[in-house]
Amino acid sequence: MQMSLHQSSGRWRLGLALSLLTVFLWGILPIALTVTLQTLNVYTIIWFRFLVSFALLAIYLGVRGKLPKSEQLRSTSWKLLAIATLFLGFNYFLFMQGLALTSPANAEVLIQLSTLLLGLGGLAIFQERYTLHQWLGVSILTSGYIVFFREQLTNLITAQSTYIFGSALIALAAAAWAIYALSQKQLLQSLSSANIMLIIYGGCALLFTPFAKPETIFTLNSFQLLILLFCALNTLIAYGAFAESLEHWEASRVSAVLALAPIITLISVELVSVITPSLIPAEHLTIISILGACLVVAGSVAIALGKTD
Repeated sequence: MQMSLHQSSGRWRLGLALSLLTVFLWGILPIALTVTLQTLNVYTIIWFRFLVSFALLAIYLGVRGKLPKSEQLRSTSWKLLAIATLFLGFNYFLFMQGLALTSPANAEVLIQLSTLLLGLGGLAIFQERYTLHQWLGVSILTSGYIVFFREQLTNLITAQSTYIFGSALIALAAAAWAIYALSQKQLLQSLSSANIMLIIYGGCALLFTPFAKPETIFTLNSFQLLILLFCALNTLIAYGAFAESLEHWEASRVSAVLALAPIITLISVELVSVITPSLIPAEHLTIISILGACLVVAGSVAIALGKTD
């Protein structure tokens, strides 16, 4: 018997608004993570983000009486939940390791491979369709990635091998995220987006508990603690908005909007490096690098605005 696939609600304006909120939060996240990596290890940061997100979401759902019911859990594919949890955990770990070896702008541009993979997965699995206009957008988007990456690699004076290794980790993180996101969309058949994220946050927090060093959090100053809390709240709000956007809009369209995140990162890095140069160094992007980023935006807009048949 053929598996029943999730269908979007058709409320595309809500889906678009939620996608844009996710874009903004994900766009500024690499800067905050870069700051926290100066004081905490990767495992502790990831563990803290998932634990806080789980606790706050559990309280919110508990107060509203919307915690998952036993009958809902029985009808849910636990295999799919396990896949979503493991691959989101992989995504966080690989992205953080790659970020430590590259830079916020590079990491954010390269992680957008995940949105391209999500879009292609939406076409292959959920039988969504692209028009010729949208396929042209995919080509522009891909060209933008290639131009940006090649230019950044060419302009590196030292540590090219480190940069390449970090970039490879981010590419793997992108693939892991796409698998998580496609699993998440199918899980909407039996659970609400909030309930799915609750289980995934709890599962990921457990995964990273053995490797975390919670005592190091108490050594942070007020500013560092504030940035760490922002990273945790960013996880809760951004993934909540993303998960809900999949309820109302096609995965291929959501993925196109999410590809705008590097532009937010580029602008944010520039602003922060001007205001507080000691916090985040400037990226020193060339005209060709900026052109590559603009191609990413142009391609994503073409995909998002292209009409399906």
